[in-house]
Amino acid sequence: MALQLVCASANPGKVAEIEQLMPQGVSLLPRPTTVPDVVEDADTLVGNARLKAQAIVNATGCPALADDTGLFVDVLEGMPGVRTARYAGEDATDADNKRKLLAALENSTERSCRFKTAVVVLWPNGDEIVVEGVCEGAIALKETGTLGFGFDAVFIPADGDGRTFAEMNAVEKNAMSHRGRAFVELAKVLTNHVGQ
Repeated sequence: MALQLVCASANPGKVAEIEQLMPQGVSLLPRPTTVPDVVEDADTLVGNARLKAQAIVNATGCPALADDTGLFVDVLEGMPGVRTARYAGEDATDADNKRKLLAALENSTERSCRFKTAVVVLWPNGDEIVVEGVCEGAIALKETGTLGFGFDAVFIPADGDGRTFAEMNAVEKNAMSHRGRAFVELAKVLTNHVGQ
């Protein structure tokens, strides 16, 4: 039996990326334009993903898929963490956030960090699946590369060859990224769910 999930993300590039990682028998429906942005005020990535999934379930009555990602820098005691997208302020751009992070680490030789992604699939009856993916790495001394988004130009994955995510194509990045790992895990669980 096929499973349809409404995606909480309004970012078409992200939705396309997620769709490629879904197992056969699972299709993604776009987020309705009538659903307003969700206030992400939970103190965990799972909590924020759950808020977004619940908003979609409430609006559509259909199962929903939502994710949330954070960058956790060790020397900054885990910041920016759940506030990754808003690190430099509520209306911060990717450039603002990267500038603030590089300035915060300017005099630091300790640059270890990790990206984490939490994914929640929520059904109207309250059933849910939660999976997470982690990618260890380090913050570069300066921005390098033009691909990707967010902090990709300053994040060097530990499993890579010294390039930032922004220097990798989508296939290379997805093979080791936090989001790629989370959705590979989700695909395994959903395959079992679809088969029931």
